[in-house]
Amino acid sequence: MPVFLGIDIGTSGTKTLAMKDSGEILASATEEYPLSSPKPGWSEQEPDHWWKASVDSVKKVMKLAKLKPADIGGIGLSGQMHGSVFLDKAHQVIRPALLWNDQRTAAECTEIESRAGGRSALIQMVANPALTGFTAPKILWLRNKEKKNFDKTVQVLLPKDYVRFRLTGDFATEVSDASGTLLLDVVNRNWSSKLLGKLDLDASLLPKVYESEDVTGVLTESAAKAMGLRAGIPVVGGGGDQAASAIGNGIVGRGVVSATMGTSGVVFAHSDEVQVDPEGRLHTFCHAVRGKWHVMGCVLSAGGSLQWYRNQLCQAEIAEAKKKKIDPYELITAQAADAPAGSEGLFFLPYLTGERTPHADPNARGCWIGLSLRHGKPHLARSVMEGATYAMRDTLEIIRSMNIPVKEIRLSGGGARSPFWRQLQADIYGQPVVTINASEGPAYGVALLAAAGTGSYKSVVEACKATISVVTKTANKAAATKTYNAGYPIYQQLYRSLKSDFASIQGLIQ
Repeated sequence: MPVFLGIDIGTSGTKTLAMKDSGEILASATEEYPLSSPKPGWSEQEPDHWWKASVDSVKKVMKLAKLKPADIGGIGLSGQMHGSVFLDKAHQVIRPALLWNDQRTAAECTEIESRAGGRSALIQMVANPALTGFTAPKILWLRNKEKKNFDKTVQVLLPKDYVRFRLTGDFATEVSDASGTLLLDVVNRNWSSKLLGKLDLDASLLPKVYESEDVTGVLTESAAKAMGLRAGIPVVGGGGDQAASAIGNGIVGRGVVSATMGTSGVVFAHSDEVQVDPEGRLHTFCHAVRGKWHVMGCVLSAGGSLQWYRNQLCQAEIAEAKKKKIDPYELITAQAADAPAGSEGLFFLPYLTGERTPHADPNARGCWIGLSLRHGKPHLARSVMEGATYAMRDTLEIIRSMNIPVKEIRLSGGGARSPFWRQLQADIYGQPVVTINASEGPAYGVALLAAAGTGSYKSVVEACKATISVVTKTANKAAATKTYNAGYPIYQQLYRSLKSDFASIQGLIQ
């Protein structure tokens, strides 16, 4: 029985897990590394840290699971999307990688839209507007601001694909991660020669594009020696972290949607055809399912808003939880349950780090609106959770407006572990929600892709059906849903009312 490794190169660390072809997880390990911000709004990492963390986490997993090199049947790769690794002709890293959350490229986004013939023309070419997080603006920034480094660049790789290069010696990517570069023709699942031409970029800078379960290369002798594995192990395409997480949640068929309430929040829907939001509020990317696509929206501070509330306003709860040896969130959600649905007219806008979906507004800010003398900590806590969930509903409503069916909503992340927050999500989304037996996210998803790509399953869809199942179902409460349906339009209007004020506030602090 082969065992498959899933390696997820995240922003704070790399996680590796070992999975039997039955879906059983044998062991997992995470190795952390730093992130640097040399200037305000900049976010960089050293690619060699990803490689070292991959090597060390694989070694740990092999030891924990008591595996032999001959046991490993394949490797899948996932990683933070949009980052840019620049290599010279000797295949050495030229400068630290620019990450997904780097904000230095606003001028380059404007340049891309101008060169493409406008925002609408750009969306027609690559299914998405230009955002500062994407890869293409980073390449243009290098050309505009570090010309010597750009002139030395012969290859641009995404984070997981740099690790792939170190594993196999091959330059390769796959469709789901490549979609987030803004340079992929998402409809035809290959690089957009049209946009590359308009941007005066040579296609040779970019690696070959594969489907996510395709084998892109095999482990080299040197990489095998470093990891304690055998040479020749197949390495499959894998996926960008969101598509890989969706595989790990079984989002591989029409009508099944995931709502992941982590630090950020992501709502992700499978689509059998290319479906594009003409306003560009959602991302339309190739899925890690062969020949399929997905749409997704991202809330930048979903669970992160509750984390902020805990850290800044709940020192008493943290101290009490320490005494009781429980998680402070248990006390906070218990308080929130004491407030009624709708928090007696108190709203929280969760825009603590700006917002992506649906506003694409870096100036947006968090705020409570509607405070009165009646409100106490239960209302504050509940309103923060309600505000984050309303923000997730924004994406759901856009998906529904695109006639993409939402028959089942699968929850994951911290918001899925809390029974109270599961109920809150069901009530605000207005339909039942479920949880599943898998909770390992992207690393699990790419292990399934490795199992499918090396023949243990006919496809990743078959792999997901064999290994992933629903374990809980939470029905929405009609009375609470009625309350939230009345509150949701007010929540939406509050951003529109405050949008210009947010921009003015930003002007005060620049």
